[in-house]
Amino acid sequence: MKTRKIQSVGGGTFTVSIPKEWADAQGIAAGDTVELHRHLDGIFAIQAPESEQTAPAHITVHLTREETAAIERTIRAAYATGAKTVRLEHSERFTAEQKELLDRVARNLTGVSIVEDSETTITVKTLLDTSEVSVSQSVRQLRFVVLSMHRDATAALAQGDAPPTAGDRDDQADRLSAMITRSFSRAIRRLDEADALGVPRAELFELWEATRELERIGDHAEAIVTTGAAAGNEFDRETVAELRALAETAREIVSDAVSTLIDDAGVETAQQALDTRERVREEISAAKSRLGSDAGDHSRAVLDRLRRTAEHGGNIAEIGLKQAVRTGELTAVSGASDPL
Repeated sequence: MKTRKIQSVGGGTFTVSIPKEWADAQGIAAGDTVELHRHLDGIFAIQAPESEQTAPAHITVHLTREETAAIERTIRAAYATGAKTVRLEHSERFTAEQKELLDRVARNLTGVSIVEDSETTITVKTLLDTSEVSVSQSVRQLRFVVLSMHRDATAALAQGDAPPTAGDRDDQADRLSAMITRSFSRAIRRLDEADALGVPRAELFELWEATRELERIGDHAEAIVTTGAAAGNEFDRETVAELRALAETAREIVSDAVSTLIDDAGVETAQQALDTRERVREEISAAKSRLGSDAGDHSRAVLDRLRRTAEHGGNIAEIGLKQAVRTGELTAVSGASDPL
């Protein structure tokens, strides 16, 4: 860290010199313009204008007929890092399968449209306005979607069929998590993006952490659907009732934990969520013991998914406690997340 003395040049204006090595590294010379940010967290920063070297807004990707699988990964990666346009150029011509895939990917990413479509060139553009994005509201919506997926998954146990809305809700969860990741990626690179979101970067990081936990809970909901369909008639009425009760408690942990980050639920709610997580751990262990060695693997698989759901909820509650330490609401935190 280097320090500089504030100089007065008259008229109430203050100046401070910047290190020449920093200016050289950013390609800045006398007479150039820099950006000044008075950020929400109290930081006043000088930032060089966004450049194509440090943050390419427009990228071009060359594809061949065999690279269909790479198309979706490329678009999603570019979206997550904040690129505005992706120009895909094919060595021959895009197949119908590739165009259909691109159309599906564009529909499943918020603010993304195909603006150019020819036999050999397709341009995908993101029109998302950062100032219109609410990360807190997006996390709130993601919680609702993921817990709805989870509730439907456990309600459908022993029915043998996936819930009718499972696919739509999974797409919605993917859309929300991708938009939050994009917002986070742009904000850690550009202070003006963080200012447009209206969220301090420390809080934004905590919301992104919670998003990752919610994504995993959605994955567990999908796995419960798959397990339930594979189990057929293995689950008896008593087992199903117990699994659903445990699932409801696990979801309560998640809901309460997220509330500590976006609804001002406070430290007490986070602590209660963590206490409930401990109780669910014990109840799931007891349930496995009661099942005995003759029980089917499907019951154990569902119990494992419910335990992990509770664990992820506890991880979010711990994020809430860390936020309380950062904001001064709590002065000490003990314990750490258990690895899954």
